[in-house]
Amino acid sequence: MNYLEKFPQDLQKKIEEIANLLSVFTNRAYLVGGCVRDILLNNKIKDLDIEVYDISPSDFDNIMQKYGAKGVGKTFFVYKIGDIDLALPRVERKVGIGHKAFEVEVVDDEQLASKRRDFTMNAMMVNIFDGKLFDFWAGHKSIENQTISLIDKNSFKEDSLRVLRAIQLSARFGFEIEKQTLEVMNEIDLSDLTKPRIFWEFEKLFYAQNLALGFVYMCRLNIFEKIFTCKINTNRISDIEKELKESIGRFVEELRPYYFFYIVANLSGFNALDWCKQIETPLHYQRALKNQPFFSKDINDKELLIIAIDMPIKKWLGNYKKEIITRAKKLDIYESIYTGGITIQNIIADGFEKEDIKIEYRRRVIRTIEEKFSLS
Repeated sequence: MNYLEKFPQDLQKKIEEIANLLSVFTNRAYLVGGCVRDILLNNKIKDLDIEVYDISPSDFDNIMQKYGAKGVGKTFFVYKIGDIDLALPRVERKVGIGHKAFEVEVVDDEQLASKRRDFTMNAMMVNIFDGKLFDFWAGHKSIENQTISLIDKNSFKEDSLRVLRAIQLSARFGFEIEKQTLEVMNEIDLSDLTKPRIFWEFEKLFYAQNLALGFVYMCRLNIFEKIFTCKINTNRISDIEKELKESIGRFVEELRPYYFFYIVANLSGFNALDWCKQIETPLHYQRALKNQPFFSKDINDKELLIIAIDMPIKKWLGNYKKEIITRAKKLDIYESIYTGGITIQNIIADGFEKEDIKIEYRRRVIRTIEEKFSLS
């Protein structure tokens, strides 16, 4: 089977251009990593990565410069042509602490080069000249079985970020983490991870379609203890899992990255803002999660109107609950705040000043809500 035919037409053209460029130097160049996995999953392909064999580092450097490729990681012999990354195949050995403490060596063996990758489904290769699939570690089988499996126990443990990567992949694809892989991951210390690297993996989790599964694996791997220095009460885990599973289809898209922390932190009794600070999320996370009321049970229309004094329900992170958006639109508070007809100008005209203006404004709006429901 020619696996190149599974790629979209526009990407096929880009791959063909690279193949033409490299054909005078080698017949061994492969699409690798996530793009191969994603064509087998029928997912949208975000990046193309190509490994080039039979060329020395110096010759590769000359070829890339000749064609105007941009070096993006010379230590690892990585270059970019357009939006395609090209690199020489390599093996890495851990020589110190941290994600930069690796010794890199170029190799010329496909199986050896693919062994350095994290999971079997990410280690497949497709030849850019004939479309042949190389699958040394049964990655295709992992995809069919919907499992995440490591390749090599020793090399896997050299990069602790792979623990978080497995969790976000599981949440994105709905795949189970294979038992032995889970056991190895549980043994790995995460203290060498920098906050930017931690957030990078969490951000992928936040957008995933299987948040409940990601949360369960975070609990099983003690991620809350290791990253956020807190422990989720075991009695709360099933309730949180259920809430995440049932609510995912009702998320407002523009708020999607914030729901996970909002739901898990509130249902477990922790502060979502503290978690944001601990992994140094961008400020928009803290702004979105600040002053967000939470209701563990159903909320009535009166409570909904009180929330809408401060924000339209479109911006309230509790809007994922069943029927909330429909009711908010009926009350005309989905897109707009609720004022009850009270204006700041009214308050100022009555002689209120400075902080007292906000206090009196809120008091009067709440009074209109009380009157509204006392008459109903």
